[in-house]
Amino acid sequence: MTSYPAPTDAPAAEVDADVLAQIALSRDEYERACDMLGRAPSDVELGMIGALWSEHCGYKHSRSLFQHFPTEDERILTKLGDENAGAIDIGDGWVAVMKIESHNHPSAIEPYEGAATGVGGIVRDIFAMGAQPIALLDSLRFGPLEDQRNRRLCVGVVAGIGGYGNCLGIPTVGGELVIGDSYGGNPLVNAMCLGIAPRGALISATAGPSGTQLMIVGADTGRDGLHGATFASVELDESSAERRPAVQVGNPFLEKSLMDACVGLVREHRDWLEGLQDCGAAGITSSTVEMAERANAGIRIQTQSVPRRESGMTPYEVMLSESQERMIAAVKPAHVSDVEGWFDHWDLHAEVIGEVTDDGIARVFDGELEVAAAPVSLLTGAPAYMPDAERDPDAETRSHWDPGSVPDLHSSDANDALLALLGSPNIASKRWVYRQYDHMVGTNTVVTPGSDAAVLRIRGVRQGLAVCTDGPGRAVELDPYAGSARAVAEAARNIACTGARPIAVTDCLNFANPERASIYYQLRESIRGMADACRAFGTPVVSGNASLYNESEDSPVTPTPVVGMLGIISDVNHAVRMAFQDEGDEIWLLGASLEQAASTLGGSEYLAVLQNKSAGPIDVDLEAEAALIEVLVEAAERGILKSAHDCSDGGVAVAIAESAIAGEIGTVIDAEFGARLDSALFGEAGARAIVSVDSVARSDLLEIAAMLGVHAVKLGSVGGNRLKIGEVDLPLQDVTDAWNSALPNLLDG
Repeated sequence: MTSYPAPTDAPAAEVDADVLAQIALSRDEYERACDMLGRAPSDVELGMIGALWSEHCGYKHSRSLFQHFPTEDERILTKLGDENAGAIDIGDGWVAVMKIESHNHPSAIEPYEGAATGVGGIVRDIFAMGAQPIALLDSLRFGPLEDQRNRRLCVGVVAGIGGYGNCLGIPTVGGELVIGDSYGGNPLVNAMCLGIAPRGALISATAGPSGTQLMIVGADTGRDGLHGATFASVELDESSAERRPAVQVGNPFLEKSLMDACVGLVREHRDWLEGLQDCGAAGITSSTVEMAERANAGIRIQTQSVPRRESGMTPYEVMLSESQERMIAAVKPAHVSDVEGWFDHWDLHAEVIGEVTDDGIARVFDGELEVAAAPVSLLTGAPAYMPDAERDPDAETRSHWDPGSVPDLHSSDANDALLALLGSPNIASKRWVYRQYDHMVGTNTVVTPGSDAAVLRIRGVRQGLAVCTDGPGRAVELDPYAGSARAVAEAARNIACTGARPIAVTDCLNFANPERASIYYQLRESIRGMADACRAFGTPVVSGNASLYNESEDSPVTPTPVVGMLGIISDVNHAVRMAFQDEGDEIWLLGASLEQAASTLGGSEYLAVLQNKSAGPIDVDLEAEAALIEVLVEAAERGILKSAHDCSDGGVAVAIAESAIAGEIGTVIDAEFGARLDSALFGEAGARAIVSVDSVARSDLLEIAAMLGVHAVKLGSVGGNRLKIGEVDLPLQDVTDAWNSALPNLLDG
């Protein structure tokens, strides 16, 4: 066994349990690190190992499962996990870059700053590659909003996302908000960013060859964010509030300058640099060590050269601080002064803090004193675990429950049922959220928040980009495989409803403690389901994040894999909206007949709201989903569709109501509903969409549907000022009021 010489400062004494708990390192992992080093680690080395071996950085329980994901395609320009984000060739000389990340634990402690710095971190992942961020999305989960703490968290998180994103001048164009009991102790705050760059203008997060100078640029380093990576890798409990210092504090105006400076530097002077990296989780430690790993090199860091905003900081604090708005640039030695001058032009300070070496060792100095000397391969060699996996017996039992055992909805109760669903916070208008976001800044947003997916233009070309986030957690809890496949399918339908073709996925896997067999089963089967769905739609996974240990003393969170999906629309001027358009247009259901089996109520919002029950089978037909997507894209490209909206939460009745509300025009649905009213109106079978066409285009729509084997049935027509859907007959204004008022009543009341 190789024994690596100890740094010149004293090695750490035998470590007690409290120290290991602080850095989220088990006793076995500590002993493993000692064996790999051939000695006890120093204090600084121990902190670095704890951070890089944390679940947040090391993906100990998830990375062995990532092999299930399809990751390659002729469009894909990056290898999964090798860069800050995934890059996709979108044609016309342009590349799209995208990534989704979590900031769950920080947001539970300090909702505004936790969410704001989550936005800042995901944006840096994009411009670290030289791409210009053009859009933000989010995916949010909170406990019941009747509870004061949950309301405070929701209000603070939304304000933090809007406050940071608006200052950056990046539009927040879409997302989702879901309320559920399990998120009361541990909210989920996922942020996604999309960027673009000219083909050939990207830069890698590598350190480069020996002699390359490592420069830090941006904010001075403080003590905020210490142990942030390890904090994100443990369960929340009653002592979590005491860890408030682990939450970073952001400065969006500084990040705006840093973003513009870095994008400009890469595009205009790419030859000055070897690489560029965000200072995110674990701060200087992770950014420099991961850059060295990619270059198969070592590094030498001088902590006294790091600009600081607090006095008396130790090398440990400097290396592990997660202060925001910082980047590491790997600069060719001949261009250090050029880079300093470039950033000075932006009123940003850049300082050399180290260099790349050829010995494969990460060395850290405090003046003349060497305080860490560990192999890069050790620091990035977090152990991988594959725990026992066993399906939760209660979830399995509930998944086999027959929704047909519930008495059917009486026709006289249909109006009240629809209004109750439209008033559910999971279905109701999210305008309260997105009105706080500037979604039009940059004037590139073509289809705005509140639609199936956002659509953005790329100036100078005809094509555009569609983007959305989706994550049906209740379905995943009942059946992790089918529910997660459904998440991908729903995202693909949302993209296709705009007329765009889905091309790539980024994911955020939000799960509880994977050391428990039932949780690891959820994680494993969820990844399998997502992977199979991605193959069915030709949408490889290009980037992502695993956020585990999401639970509180009360309970684990509902397993919530969130899918961020990107699509390309051939002509952005022909993007399809969800709103019904004109009196007399025909309303069609694509994908199935109106009559649905009771089983389609499994895991539905209808059962949750009206029966207070989460149970029933979860089905997914990936072949049917793929065929529907082809119909939607083909019909949109031929200019046939007046509107399109996918059927998901709340089923056909809610989809029709939402399209009517958006278009401010009523409907007359007079099709036969079959034997069971509740499932026909509110069943959540997949592979379905509500579209409208004029009578001239009807035959073309039916031709495309028949060619691709997709069932189509005429439901009725657009017109009037009432919403008539079989037994439902309501003034459209009453429907609109119920949908619009639900969230404000909960949050502003």
